[in-house]
Amino acid sequence: MTGQSLEDLSVDAAIRINVGGFKKRLPSDTLSRFPETRLARLLRCRSRDAVLELCDDYDDAEKEFYFDRNPALFPYVLNFYNTGRLHVMAELCIFSFSQEIEYWGINEFFIDSCCSNAYHCRKIEPDQKDWDEKSDEGSTASSFDEILEFYNDATKFDKQPLGGVRRRIWLMLDNPGYSIPSRIISLFSILVVLGSIATMCMNSMAEFAPRDGEGRPQEDPRFEMVEHLGIGWFTFELLARFAVAPDLPHFFRHPLNLIDLVSILPFYLTLVISLAAKSSPALANLGRVAQVLRLMRIFRILKLARHSTGLRSLGATLKNSYKEVGLLLLYLAVGVSFFSVMAYTVEKEDNDELATIPACWWWATVSMTTVGYGDVVPVSIAGKLTASACILAGILVVVLPITLIFNKFSLFYKRQKQLEVAMRSCDFDEGIKEAPSVNLRNYYAHKVKTLMASLSNMSRSSPSEHSLNECA
Repeated sequence: MTGQSLEDLSVDAAIRINVGGFKKRLPSDTLSRFPETRLARLLRCRSRDAVLELCDDYDDAEKEFYFDRNPALFPYVLNFYNTGRLHVMAELCIFSFSQEIEYWGINEFFIDSCCSNAYHCRKIEPDQKDWDEKSDEGSTASSFDEILEFYNDATKFDKQPLGGVRRRIWLMLDNPGYSIPSRIISLFSILVVLGSIATMCMNSMAEFAPRDGEGRPQEDPRFEMVEHLGIGWFTFELLARFAVAPDLPHFFRHPLNLIDLVSILPFYLTLVISLAAKSSPALANLGRVAQVLRLMRIFRILKLARHSTGLRSLGATLKNSYKEVGLLLLYLAVGVSFFSVMAYTVEKEDNDELATIPACWWWATVSMTTVGYGDVVPVSIAGKLTASACILAGILVVVLPITLIFNKFSLFYKRQKQLEVAMRSCDFDEGIKEAPSVNLRNYYAHKVKTLMASLSNMSRSSPSEHSLNECA
């Protein structure tokens, strides 16, 4: 930079602009038509410091403002000053163009109607593609890690007694659809689970309960037989999986194995408590505990997760969506607290059912979740308006996190399907000869891309001197 003073620019008919070597003389009256843009703000500068906040350099001798920007995009800016409208060519990079007009202080509102729809569609479309690519990459990488874990477990049998036989049994029990015997076992296990649940439901119905001589309901021996057969199968299934497990210390860390254990544990606890209550009159109250434990048999329905890709994907989604679920509960808690106090304030004198805040909590919870039992309703006009606002707020609160949870469910479902296909493609009949079918190139590319993205984010966290000048 040369010179020590800056003359008043307002008296000049034009100013000289140098954008990356592209020089142009612009009339001040043309620039002043758009006073909020960067070039128009130069006309109001009265000091060197003010000028250097808007441009990268200023030559006193030539009275020229220098901008270190892309000269190929500056003609679009010139066309805007001349016509008042922006036009976007198809060959332009949308994000570069968007950053450029943002730098010059030009709003996207000035994009002409002939280009506006195409511009915004092109700007949104890459985000969707990025999301799809990230989902596919994340699915591939996570599936690869799980396949390696499965393959690792399968190799452990080579060093164990009767490893080949145990591996075949392990694959048959733990991987539904791996072979015809595994499909048969899976189908039989599903039928036993459904039969056990149906038996428990019918046992609670009066028409299926035989009565003794005094008219008291008793247990139907046919239902007891089905229950014992089901428990016998579930126990055998769990013990068989435990016997052929490749890694015994980690066996019960698997969620599906814990579900198998919980499904049979209430029966044996009930049996022990019933025997203890019969042997000692002082322990008669334990019979009530046994009744509660009998109701825990409903957890057997979770055993279907071993044979259902959708249920396993749902479990993985809930496990990895605790932030979204917590956000949903937080929104509901805030809404319930707010609208319950509102309902109590406007209804306490006219409605005995909403005379306390705890009673209003129940009403607000039912309303915000859009269940609407109708057992408690406001009667005043102010109460009905409050109820309307509560219902509308509930719809918004419930809808907001649903999209995030659904996207995660789609990701985990796709990953689970890929994992099942890869597992079925493995051949262990004559020892470990082939690795699971995965694309190592895509996995490696994903890891490198992730690393480069991390380095890029680190570099963005420390802005350069040039970016600081732009921010100024």
